[in-house]
Amino acid sequence: MRVTVVGAGNAGSTCAQIIAGKNIVQEVVLIDIKEGISEGKSLDLWQTAPINYYDTRLVGCTNDYSKTADSEVVVITSGITRKPGMSRDDLISTNVGIVKSVTENVLKYSPKAKIIIVTNPLDVMTYAAYIISKKPKNEIMGMAGILDTARYRSFLAETLDVSPRDIQALLMGGHGDTMVPLPRYTTVSGIPITELIDEEKLNSILERTKIGGNELVNIMGTSAWYAPGSAAAQMVEAIVLDQKRIFPCCVKLEGEYGLNNVFVGVPVKLGKNGVEQIIEVALNKEEQQLLVDSANSVKHVMDVLDGMNIL
Repeated sequence: MRVTVVGAGNAGSTCAQIIAGKNIVQEVVLIDIKEGISEGKSLDLWQTAPINYYDTRLVGCTNDYSKTADSEVVVITSGITRKPGMSRDDLISTNVGIVKSVTENVLKYSPKAKIIIVTNPLDVMTYAAYIISKKPKNEIMGMAGILDTARYRSFLAETLDVSPRDIQALLMGGHGDTMVPLPRYTTVSGIPITELIDEEKLNSILERTKIGGNELVNIMGTSAWYAPGSAAAQMVEAIVLDQKRIFPCCVKLEGEYGLNNVFVGVPVKLGKNGVEQIIEVALNKEEQQLLVDSANSVKHVMDVLDGMNIL
């Protein structure tokens, strides 16, 4: 089985490294537009196999999509990254062109591949890939919710001084400032989070989660990569092993949660067919309104993309 990661930057190479280390596929192809980058990183990663005890072969190539043929899953990370002061929406005009080219090239050789989008602005790039690919909606998804919940859970674990493995959480909506945290669905080994932390601290963590990407951009001068790459790799694992994992992912809604023709994060079941089920959890009026507001924000950017007439 083959998996392809498009984009050999920090997020892409991290994703390739983690997939290879999981030893769940025979080959990971890392492809990039810049000469020698993917070849060098793939060779370097392959040389860790005897140290880290995995058999997955890593192949790097420059713009040669024939080497990606018959990929089960394709992760698209390519695109320009954010700089300080730049929003995800500022990236739209450049990155949609990149996603368009990559999606078209991928499907020439892997028409049945499930596609995971990591490129920002993520929700709108997922929409773009769906329009370009003309694939069923269950085969196109965006990585966002896993990353956002991971940030939320890590902040909680640090504050509570507990293992992050014991924290379960759910966030929905767009990937960015309008995401919708759901404290009612946050637990620590089954204990509601509200029993372990006061409201002020919890609200502070929720606000930090919403701007989690910006925090890292401001610190490093570029987007994050370890957590995004890890999150995408977890989605790949769920698909290739048919794990039926429940994750929040960016998908197309057609009536779920009262929303239509918009791409936002909601809990889904991931298996060999991609998104095998969209799960509708009960939301109260306040939570539903926050989700509607977030979806409207995403839809606005989708409309901006439509107005560019480049798809």
